[in-house]
Amino acid sequence: MFEILLIIFAPIIGGFIYGFERIIRARMQNRQGPPLLQPFYDMYKLIDKQAFIVNSYHSILGIMHFFTLWAVVAFVILGQNLLYTVFLHLLSSIFLILAGFSVKSIYSHIGSNRELLSIIAYEPILIMLAVGFFMLNGSFDISLIREKQSEIFSLFLLFLSFLLVIPIKLKKSPFDAVEAHQEIVGGLEVEFSGVFFEFIYMAKWLEYIFIYSLLVLFAGNNLALGIILFMAVFLLVNLVDNSTARIKINHLITIVLAIGLTLGMLNLIGLAYV
Repeated sequence: MFEILLIIFAPIIGGFIYGFERIIRARMQNRQGPPLLQPFYDMYKLIDKQAFIVNSYHSILGIMHFFTLWAVVAFVILGQNLLYTVFLHLLSSIFLILAGFSVKSIYSHIGSNRELLSIIAYEPILIMLAVGFFMLNGSFDISLIREKQSEIFSLFLLFLSFLLVIPIKLKKSPFDAVEAHQEIVGGLEVEFSGVFFEFIYMAKWLEYIFIYSLLVLFAGNNLALGIILFMAVFLLVNLVDNSTARIKINHLITIVLAIGLTLGMLNLIGLAYV
């Protein structure tokens, strides 16, 4: 019953995390910042805005992106197969990419192209992460991974690789080239409006739940370590976001593949010979 409630309220929990993040970022910038409930106020304002439908495919694909990502979060909460979860997460990204390509806006097309390129960078790391847990536990089941002791030391290089994925998925500097508000006006989200943009907005909150749920898997059954990992990485990601400039998409791919893929492969090779 508790897991079902977590799944139902996952978007709301993600909204609170996003609101808390905005407060932390404001404090880092020596600003007052918005209230904790500001993301929900934004949602309320979007309800009153007129929804402009560019084409039916664009709107439907945006909604499918949200519900597929919600299913991804449900898979994680229910402790399902980690590899299937990673592939389902990829499918949710593909829906959003197709939505971006379905309109004529050049900004939307650039955003979709960059999202595709970023997938090339981070998807191999997510797959290697699933393989690493399988090599240690003999199973992809997230429920089994949670029951084991912390495996952060055995998967430390993969953990470092995963740290590179987090700012990409959460659109944080220096890896926020996909969204790049100052450059491509929000990228593939630019043609969404009204209630349809609400689905995209809430999907961001679900992305927070998904990414940080994968992070705490490194803590295993150690709840205290899981909380420490979450808070430490949460603060680190926002500190880096507030102190670095955005890099180009080609640099993003080079850095993540050169460092992340190398560390991940070394970790898997090490596990194979242990």
